[in-house]
Amino acid sequence: MAGDDAVADRRDIRELLENWVVWRDAGDWERFRTVWHPDGCMMATWFQGTGDEFIRVSKEGWEKGVSILHFLGGTSIDLAGRRAIAQTKMTISQRGDVDGVACDIICTGRFYDFLEKRDGRWGLVLRQPIYEKDIVLPLDPSAKLTLDKDLLERFPPGYRHLAYIQTRIGYTVKLDMPGLKGPEVEKLYARGAEWLAAGRRG
Repeated sequence: MAGDDAVADRRDIRELLENWVVWRDAGDWERFRTVWHPDGCMMATWFQGTGDEFIRVSKEGWEKGVSILHFLGGTSIDLAGRRAIAQTKMTISQRGDVDGVACDIICTGRFYDFLEKRDGRWGLVLRQPIYEKDIVLPLDPSAKLTLDKDLLERFPPGYRHLAYIQTRIGYTVKLDMPGLKGPEVEKLYARGAEWLAAGRRG
């Protein structure tokens, strides 16, 4: 029955989204590879490319001691035939040295995911985070942290502190990622609507 199929699809998609976080953060790279379709792409502040390329650079960062963890909240899934858009509340937590002070940077937002069912298997075609707000927290509350104001203000408010530390450790940060409001996120929503419309046409 169609209703049963939709329940199964939502279950499979939710499991995939949860596996992405657990396997990526655990460094379980071979299982992590299975959540992507071969042409799947990852968009992040510090990286944009295929799922395979994302695995490679994540492994390189892992080996250098880059510490980035993810936590998930609620998920909303829109189904359209063999296509879906999933939005999942999340936080990105990056620990590192910020201008001589050990800090955690916590960024809150959503994963906005384009998914497709191919040969009976759901997989990611595109993962585009939406960055809503962030904060930097010294591990020692008594530490004095003084940021470079000019550098900080180069970055969008939704991921300003995250971009700051990533730039400091050598990454080139993309400056036009979608936030809570604005033209970038409106374009993303429009692209998601087109993805679902094509799925309904089928």
